[in-house]
Amino acid sequence: MSLFWQAAKSAAGGAARHGNSGHSGASHASPLLRWLVNLGGVGLFGVAIVDSSVIPLPLPGSADLLLLLLTSHRRTTIPMAVWLVCCALAGSLVGGYLTWSAGRKGGQTALARYVPPRILGTIERLVQKHGVWSVALSTLLPPPVPLTPFLLAAGALGMGRARFLVSYGVARAVRYSLLGWLGLTYGRRIVRLWTKELNGWSTPILWIYAGLVAVGIGYGVWKMMRGRRSTPPATEPVEEVA
Repeated sequence: MSLFWQAAKSAAGGAARHGNSGHSGASHASPLLRWLVNLGGVGLFGVAIVDSSVIPLPLPGSADLLLLLLTSHRRTTIPMAVWLVCCALAGSLVGGYLTWSAGRKGGQTALARYVPPRILGTIERLVQKHGVWSVALSTLLPPPVPLTPFLLAAGALGMGRARFLVSYGVARAVRYSLLGWLGLTYGRRIVRLWTKELNGWSTPILWIYAGLVAVGIGYGVWKMMRGRRSTPPATEPVEEVA
């Protein structure tokens, strides 16, 4: 725990020092981009919760992109990258568990509310036939493979809590570890390219995306509240022994 705490303080301090420095290109960086970097693990934790929940985001895999951005920061070290991966993993576990719980409590009603009809039957068959493997693969694979329908179906169709958390957590840990390594190894070149080619457009692009995120979260919360008021509680499925 002491290593993670030191890494967290180091990550926050490194981001703050970078925000105040005038090193090559830093003075031209987007204020919103600097703000996202300064949020560090705390912001990544929050985004990962929403990214794994039933609340829609305008861009699937937002936690992946933010993790890549933070690990691509020029002052990010290996311990800091490990801390960021842990923050993303913790947030994703919280969001994934909440989604599984929503499916478990809502049953088929929750699936019909949040999963498009064109893929509902396929999702149910895959989860019923392959169980934890369907959850693990949907967690590992990048968009456009949908994640939320599999998490909801895992809860609605009675997958045990322990089995779900192990399969989902291991797959998320593998995915975020890979993304952290990619950010450390190759991400800085992408950030330099972004700064060079899109310097004049980076701020409008990021502000538009932030606005879409806010609208998506608001819509998701409104939809959840409306669904709870308009539908009766479903019979809770029997949870299988983990």
